[in-house]
Amino acid sequence: QVQLVESGGGLVQAGGSLTLSCTASGRTLSSYAMGWFRQAPGKEREWVATITRTTGNTNYADSMKGRFTISRDNAKNTLYLQMNSLKPEDTGVYYCATGNPRTIATMRAAYYYDYWGQGTQVTVSS
Repeated sequence: QVQLVESGGGLVQAGGSLTLSCTASGRTLSSYAMGWFRQAPGKEREWVATITRTTGNTNYADSMKGRFTISRDNAKNTLYLQMNSLKPEDTGVYYCATGNPRTIATMRAAYYYDYWGQGTQVTVSS
């Protein structure tokens, strides 16, 4: 059984940084694409970033480019999201997910990820 467990969320002031972690069991992360999504209160789930399997190429939503970095430690089977220059609009529950999206278009779609973590809350105060 595949399980993803996120950690690292919390309360931070605008301009601050946080690093989220997602530890997997039951699946080798490097064999699948891994993504981060987030959901703000009253809004739909939003794609944040994806790292591809094998090559580890990264893709980001436009509003996260230059501020967020997705990475993977294959030895620890753990996915990370380094978030810098945080803004109040970055507030939400952040989810990691694993699946097989093959194109940039499908990376953005939650449908192509088959396992999800429970989420970790990030709150950015102004």
